Amino acid sequence: MLIDTHTHIYCEEFDDDRDAVVQRAVDAGVALMLLPAIDSQTTERQQQLVDSYPALFRQMSGLHPTSVNDDYERELRLVERQMDEAADRYIAVGEIGLDLYWDTTYYDQQRDALMRQMRLAERCGKPVSLHIRNAYAEFFEVAKELNRATFRGVMHCFSGILDDALRAVEMGLYIGIGGVLTYKKSALPDIVRRVPLNRIVLETDAPYLAPVPMRGRRNESSYIAYVAQHLAQILEEPVDVIAEATTENAKTLFAL
Repeated sequence: MLIDTHTHIYCEEFDDDRDAVVQRAVDAGVALMLLPAIDSQTTERQQQLVDSYPALFRQMSGLHPTSVNDDYERELRLVERQMDEAADRYIAVGEIGLDLYWDTTYYDQQRDALMRQMRLAERCGKPVSLHIRNAYAEFFEVAKELNRATFRGVMHCFSGILDDALRAVEMGLYIGIGGVLTYKKSALPDIVRRVPLNRIVLETDAPYLAPVPMRGRRNESSYIAYVAQHLAQILEEPVDVIAEATTENAKTLFAL
């Protein structure tokens, strides 16, 4: 059994064959798929998917850092209202974070949105799904300012260095590992050898970042099996051990 802790199957890339994609995931042994939010434009799509497959999907509420713009206050109010009015519907606040890869124009707003949503998650007793890209030092500064001993959440699609991973784990966070692990020049193999297995969860980030041998195609949740197999090879463990461990980690983190 596998859990895809981060997939965007509700996005338009799957409009032509979504049911088939879901069935392939089930056939590959995926028992649950967790749906991070992007912004208000994706809320209805998320809800429709959860309503269509209540046994297979769980959803999050949050404002993605690349969706932070001049209108971010309105978007944040929606997230706060969702969590205040229907917290049981959402397993986490995410995906939230800092993204300085494409643009730094709204960094101050991203930082404010991150801090407020992390405080919201704490108030609601929910974990966070963190999107951090080219901004690990900045994230750790935010965490320091929040002044908490530990945090409950996952560094989704981890792309930092080993020191960042170990620091995140020390703070109580999990490390989300996906298709990038399988890439030839990836630094993740060395990192996963150093991060405790009980702090690793698997994800696809579908439709993005498909693993080898599917690299270059649209990613989907069934491909998480390739990530599990590759992690098993790296750690020299049976794939069943990897599947069981990462599934239990996801259940623990997200209270599934």
